[in-house]
Amino acid sequence: MSKTTQNSPTALFTVIDGISTEDLLVNLTETLASAHALACDFAFDLEGARREGALGIAQLIEVSRLLAERALDDMGPPPESEPGKF
Repeated sequence: MSKTTQNSPTALFTVIDGISTEDLLVNLTETLASAHALACDFAFDLEGARREGALGIAQLIEVSRLLAERALDDMGPPPESEPGKF
């Protein structure tokens, strides 16, 4: 058991400030694609209702990935940077 101290973080994991929405969405789509692949691999080791449940989870993950990709597409192309800047 651990004690809460005055300097304890309020969240275990956080996303640092300054990351663009585009980069966040790209990372999200890649993470969801990985989760989908894992769920499908896991599902094929199961049978019956458990397999159907795992495939249902995989489908929810895939739909979420498609929504994130659509949001990324709707952002449009990134603005051109000034010459000499990346």
